[in-house]
Amino acid sequence: MKFYISWIVLFLILSAGSAPGLCLAARPIGAPADALSPQPALPAQAGDNPATSSKKQDDAVHDERKDDENPDYDDELFKEERITIADPIEPFNRAMHQFNDKLYFWALKPVAQGYNLVVPEPARISVKNFFSNLAFPGRFLNCVLQTDFAGAATELGRFAINTLWGVGGLMDPAAGKELDLQKQDADLGQTLGVYGVGHGFYIVWPVYGPSSPRDSMTIVGNQFLYPPSYIYPWYINRGVWAYEKINYASLRIGDYESLIGAAIDPYVAIRDAYIQYRMKEIKARKARSLLFKDSGTSNPAADMPQPEK
Repeated sequence: MKFYISWIVLFLILSAGSAPGLCLAARPIGAPADALSPQPALPAQAGDNPATSSKKQDDAVHDERKDDENPDYDDELFKEERITIADPIEPFNRAMHQFNDKLYFWALKPVAQGYNLVVPEPARISVKNFFSNLAFPGRFLNCVLQTDFAGAATELGRFAINTLWGVGGLMDPAAGKELDLQKQDADLGQTLGVYGVGHGFYIVWPVYGPSSPRDSMTIVGNQFLYPPSYIYPWYINRGVWAYEKINYASLRIGDYESLIGAAIDPYVAIRDAYIQYRMKEIKARKARSLLFKDSGTSNPAADMPQPEK
């Protein structure tokens, strides 16, 4: 029933989201720094030379624009700060952001806090390990598709060890100091990024959160490669999925609050954090790929998202 209610709410929000939203235009690149200054121009005092003052201001603006256009200017240190993603459906995305925010604070967080009081942390970590072990097929297949065969071997070894000696995946002995087989966070969205498919535009899905057309394929891929997705009837399937999310949230309470607490605009903060995180993941996966490593370094702009509208 809650599943249907969520989709009804989504339909209503979609209907309202078609209205145009009010947004602030970003400062154009190369515009003079004084263009947005709230300081009004002061009238000329007696004895001042208006022509000289105006000439100095024009020279200062010219010098600043010249610095912006100087090809020798080293802006490597600021590359990550300017990573953006197109957001043509911002009104819809903001509505979905608000929906997910209320869902977290009104439903997920209170349930997770109550769950914390009942289930001790070691048990919750074991549950997380169990579900992570079940997600092995998706990680393994994407490592193969990315030609990260070392990662695929690591995933295969982790699954075998954690299933046999980790009591069905409840423990994670493969990640211990003796073996040091770390989980490979590979998904279908990353695989498409390694192949050179761009992000596209920014989209916020209800419940699932920040995404893009490319990364939305991860949601689809998980449905086919995640064993709990084949549990029937459907309401048991959704119940298992909800329990996994509640257990995971119980181990991460406070992370979301820390991200939005210091942000002037939480929506923008989450959007920027999402695109930077995904870009770093794609670069890391390309670095491990045997086939796409050179293409990733020779054409670094292939995966760059479109400039923000």
